Amino acid sequence: MHRNSVADLRLQELAKSRRAFLARGSKTVRCPQCLLGVSHCICAERPEVSSRSAFVFIMYHGEVFKPSNTGRLIADVVADNYAYQWQRTVHDPELLALLQDERYAPIVVFPHQYAQPERCIHSPAQLPAVQQGKIPLFVMLDGTWREAKKMFRSPYLQTLPVLGIQPEKGSEYQLREAAHLHQLCTAEVGVEILKLAEDHAAAQALAEYFAVFRERYLAGKANINEKPQRQMSTLFGEEYDGR
Repeated sequence: MHRNSVADLRLQELAKSRRAFLARGSKTVRCPQCLLGVSHCICAERPEVSSRSAFVFIMYHGEVFKPSNTGRLIADVVADNYAYQWQRTVHDPELLALLQDERYAPIVVFPHQYAQPERCIHSPAQLPAVQQGKIPLFVMLDGTWREAKKMFRSPYLQTLPVLGIQPEKGSEYQLREAAHLHQLCTAEVGVEILKLAEDHAAAQALAEYFAVFRERYLAGKANINEKPQRQMSTLFGEEYDGR
């Protein structure tokens, strides 16, 4: 199995943390890898599939600790993955170097209405760098919608192309409450991106893996009678309707 950068980042942040991250269901005995209750662990369901894409997750404070976060599902499926903790004024030099890496064509995933028109693309194949064989590196801003909008304004992202998606249906996430039915969680956005990249085997594997995760998470949640959290971890949220 390849490394999961989101899981690695969680361990790094845990080592630096001075107090435990407590949320509803915090007393549940969880698998240290998938973070589901041990009786609902999905590690045995982790798919093995090749992919022609890469992902980098820029994560808002605390997001990496949440069992309901689905960015780590993408990292389980797509072997070429990276994760970094976002900070408003301090920029991780490894992240900056990655965005300049000649192997990749970095692309920010975000709704087009928040980007200048000249930055907006509808497919990775529109980029000359991808046409010339560079690997599309999808930049995922992982946090609540309000947090994602803050991260989108990071100076090192301002010159990168922005990929928007047009979801064909509303989210099936149901793990945290959303303000609008059309909001998609990070894994669902990942599926749509992989389809746009014509990375169909990885898209199908991620969709199936997410379905298992969702089913097991909800089953475990019912067991401990958790109430849904108020904000949804999403990349496409408030007012996004696919335009």
